[in-house]
Amino acid sequence: MANVSTLRFGAQTDEVTSLLRIVNMVRLGEAVTRPEIGRVTGLGRGVVTQRVDRAVEMGFLEDAEYAPSSGGRAPRTLRFRSERGRIVVCALGGLHIHVGVTDLDGEIRAEAHRVWDIASGPDETLAVATSMVDELLETDGNAPVWAVVVGLPGPVDFETGRPVAPPIMPGWNNFDVRSRFEERYSAPVWVDNDVNILAAGERARRREDNPDLIYCKVGTGIGAGLVSHGRLHRGANGAAGDMGHVRVPGAEQQCRCGKIGCLEAVAGGWALIRDAREAVAAGGTGAIADILASGAELAPEDISKAAERGDALAISLIQASARQIGEAVAALVNMFNPSVIVIGGAVAAAGELFLAEVRHRVYELSLPLATRDLSIVTSVNDAREPLRGGVDLAREQLFEAVFPRWFAEGRPTLGAIRGAAIPA
Repeated sequence: MANVSTLRFGAQTDEVTSLLRIVNMVRLGEAVTRPEIGRVTGLGRGVVTQRVDRAVEMGFLEDAEYAPSSGGRAPRTLRFRSERGRIVVCALGGLHIHVGVTDLDGEIRAEAHRVWDIASGPDETLAVATSMVDELLETDGNAPVWAVVVGLPGPVDFETGRPVAPPIMPGWNNFDVRSRFEERYSAPVWVDNDVNILAAGERARRREDNPDLIYCKVGTGIGAGLVSHGRLHRGANGAAGDMGHVRVPGAEQQCRCGKIGCLEAVAGGWALIRDAREAVAAGGTGAIADILASGAELAPEDISKAAERGDALAISLIQASARQIGEAVAALVNMFNPSVIVIGGAVAAAGELFLAEVRHRVYELSLPLATRDLSIVTSVNDAREPLRGGVDLAREQLFEAVFPRWFAEGRPTLGAIRGAAIPA
């Protein structure tokens, strides 16, 4: 058997490959006894025993209860030691911070939520976010942090972990978000667009289907996360799916990005608030007019709720947004040919009223073959969606993308993954 030095610095041998595979098979529940591992991998009994013993020695696996007997001696099951480390997810939205701590199986152990304006800037925002995380970690045992995932409401270069010209995040352009978290938690950090994290969460719910899906978020802004054969598609620089800034023919509204006629400037939540204010100023009445008359801030959720209750102005705004979203999604359907489109976000919370209009436009404008097996559904609308998506992304990166780099250490380190020293 190779020693730790060989495992760490040598080429990825058959032994290393099979060891990694066995750990992941047990972790995912694909094979949890030694006989099952042998049948799935084709490895001999002695080799399986060696690999499992090694995984146990390194702290990844341990023996658990006995499995049901099939006629002979009952085999002992193996379990992945998910309690050895913790995963931190920090989901930053335009107007909120949502943080959570999970074990390595993705079980949420603690979470916290706070209203916050992302326009407060990176230093102040990340100070608040890390303080929230620290409080959770202090009350959740002493297992080390193995990974951190940060979601941002704007374009992100996934390779560097830096936001790039985010329209609603003044002061964030090219800010080194990854280093801020790595220095604090001495753990690898992945930073991604918030819609990609939502798409990862939806992928996790449909893992067995190895899906091709689009997660379309219609909230204050608009974005899409693309999953192809179970893999997130980010494009060359992480900009894939930024449908909110696709030009709408004939539109003349100025977008927050500085351009004219973007989809977000026509159909996003902030655009609906603008149009609602204009309609009320022109004499419109109803629930939205009542909210504005009270002096309260109007939010996209207010328009969705008013539409569900039958408010005429709200319904017209929601349907107009849905028509434009449907046209943009139809173009994605023709190019990407997904099997599932999931619609989420505050504006889409209007439910079937919004979804029916999107479906109508997609089926009207897309090719018959592209829509033959297509389903268009609303998201589960679970407040924990960003946390579950972040955990799925973290586990994918840890145990698939970079596992060979760090597994000989017994836990992920910055030195193994990034080639960087761990801060004192």
